[in-house]
Amino acid sequence: MKCMVINLDRSPDRLAHVTAEFAKVGVSFDRVPAVDALHRPEFAATSPSLTPTEAACLMSHKVCWTIIADGEDAFGAIFEDDVLLSEAAGPMLSDDGWIPANADIVKLETYLKKTVIAMKRTCVSRVFSVVRLYGFHIGAAGYIISKQAARDLIARSLDAPADHVIFDPSLPTSSSKAIYQLLPALCVQNDLIREEAFGLTSLLSEERLVRARANSAPKRSPAEKLLVEARRIGRQIFDIWRFRREKTISLA
Repeated sequence: MKCMVINLDRSPDRLAHVTAEFAKVGVSFDRVPAVDALHRPEFAATSPSLTPTEAACLMSHKVCWTIIADGEDAFGAIFEDDVLLSEAAGPMLSDDGWIPANADIVKLETYLKKTVIAMKRTCVSRVFSVVRLYGFHIGAAGYIISKQAARDLIARSLDAPADHVIFDPSLPTSSSKAIYQLLPALCVQNDLIREEAFGLTSLLSEERLVRARANSAPKRSPAEKLLVEARRIGRQIFDIWRFRREKTISLA
């Protein structure tokens, strides 16, 4: 199984960081030059739902999907260059024999937030298990995708950030696929774990924060808060009935 890392030509510091991470676990990777929003001014007007960096990020992931779709391997692993790898990642990235036969995508990352997973898990090593992922789990810094799923995504018209395209169950690109979560996760984005030692602050995160502040909703009334809470409880009851549960994915 080929491992690919998306990296901007103008980010040699990130390349040095991710090279050290993969060397730590004894795994090689192919660098995939990222599409640079600075060189693609048309992205500013591409879509009202995507920032220029999100559009460039989506195109970068699409380049990787194309490599997998055209390759010989049944699966490929895609990483972003600010990823931190677990010390136990090596065996999982060196062999794809543990991946469920029906899997379209396996999320390797945690965003350290709650998501919805199946109650039943399958052990795939002494350390890791896999479980079906049913909730939206943000982030696309580390995942495995099948050749067929890559072909499907390439053929679609995409108008959402890469991690939404892959992991948002409200979108047809995700809801139609068998998606698994690795437990515990074997990678996490650097800026979620520690202070910036490598200058790896995410441009994507910065743009999303600016947009969220600009679009921040007014405070809810007591009646609206009650309705939101009722919906939340309803979702929890539904998940229990479907043998699902909320869980924050930990890092190995």
